[in-house]
Amino acid sequence: MKLYFVRHGKTEWNLESRYQGAGGDSELLPESYKQMDQLGEYLKDVKFSHAYSSPIKRARITAYRVIQHFHRKPQLSLWNRFEEFHLGKMEGQKFDDVKKQFPESFDNFRNHPEKYDADEIGGESFNDVISRMQYAIKRVVNENDYEDNVIIFSHGAALNALINSLLGVEIKDLRKRGGLANTSTTILETTDGGKSFELVSWNNTKYLTKKTDKTDVI
Repeated sequence: MKLYFVRHGKTEWNLESRYQGAGGDSELLPESYKQMDQLGEYLKDVKFSHAYSSPIKRARITAYRVIQHFHRKPQLSLWNRFEEFHLGKMEGQKFDDVKKQFPESFDNFRNHPEKYDADEIGGESFNDVISRMQYAIKRVVNENDYEDNVIIFSHGAALNALINSLLGVEIKDLRKRGGLANTSTTILETTDGGKSFELVSWNNTKYLTKKTDKTDVI
């Protein structure tokens, strides 16, 4: 089974370097729709048995838009467990402002996830997010056939934590592989019913005509 993980299209807050989290949801940029179309065309010949998405608007719209290009359109299920981190007091704030107000939380969330204490900002810990998302992945694997492809639309920080955890990466090393760009695709494969996963492709954006910049990646 191959699992295709897609980060949502770029939003206004992504461009402004603001934290969105699960509670914030700015509008998708007009050019993001073109990028979704490019992704849809890239994947249109892949047969997906099912599609899953975070219900948050930026992910949900990305899912619907991409799937419209598929020759065989899978059913789409919206699951709360695929939401972004709940970031509490950081949501809606620019990165630089959070760095001033919560310097330790800011640094640890980005650079030292094993030290990140979500209580200061009233959000979710890395263990919280990994636990709820891994539960969803177990359901995905169990609900689809052994050789199926499935596609999952979600969010940058949450996907980074989930995918690396499925690959056996410790929390302290979650950032070592780098970030995930808007409208990127990462593929994992499992041949043993979800007991283990192998990385097929990380942060693929070769189908996009735009050049990736620092505001695209988290």
